[in-house]
Amino acid sequence: MISSALRALTQIFQPELRAIFWKTLGYTLALLLLVWIALNGAVAWFVALPYPWLDTALSILTGIGVIFVLGFLVAPVTAIIAGLLQDDIAEVVERGDYPADPPGRALPMAQAVPQAIKFTGIVILGNLLALFLLLVPGVNLVAFLLVNGYLLGREFFEFAAMRFRSPEEAKAFRRAHRGTVFLAGLAIAGFLAIPLLNLLTPIFATVMMVHLNKRITAGNQTRSARAGRLGNQS
Repeated sequence: MISSALRALTQIFQPELRAIFWKTLGYTLALLLLVWIALNGAVAWFVALPYPWLDTALSILTGIGVIFVLGFLVAPVTAIIAGLLQDDIAEVVERGDYPADPPGRALPMAQAVPQAIKFTGIVILGNLLALFLLLVPGVNLVAFLLVNGYLLGREFFEFAAMRFRSPEEAKAFRRAHRGTVFLAGLAIAGFLAIPLLNLLTPIFATVMMVHLNKRITAGNQTRSARAGRLGNQS
């Protein structure tokens, strides 16, 4: 898991991923900007105060609240971006690091769209739970890491696995290695908690899980081959 995370960190800014980097950054900032404009516009439209100083105070409070909300929305927004760009990212990694392996296949649109919607919904629900736990002193950061570690680890790993397996096989593969996948998810959640850098979460998480999927698969194949040789010898 550690080697996969380190490899992902070294690949984020490589030339092959630069175009996807700019797309990820642009899409994420655009979505967050639209949310910021909508929230500020909603407050200005629905709240009319009789005194200018109250308007100023409300604007300041609204700005603070919007920053807090945007911080909460980073995880769901990165989930949406991942659904749009993950196959492009995975293709670059597979082509560059595993040229001798059969290439993965992108999910058909009929599967990809529901999967992206489900992923986004799961992340939103998980972060609502983490937001609620922010009210409990001492557990807020732990809750953020655990919730996002589980959800993001599960979904990003299954995305990578489904390029080579059916959805059912990908889920079974993830369950068989749930401990490793969860630890990888914690690394993604830690990355997500770093301001500004978290905008690159879709690239980091996808690259990392492509490597992790490949390494677990190779390890399983090696163990199976070794077991087969031992069986033949006995």
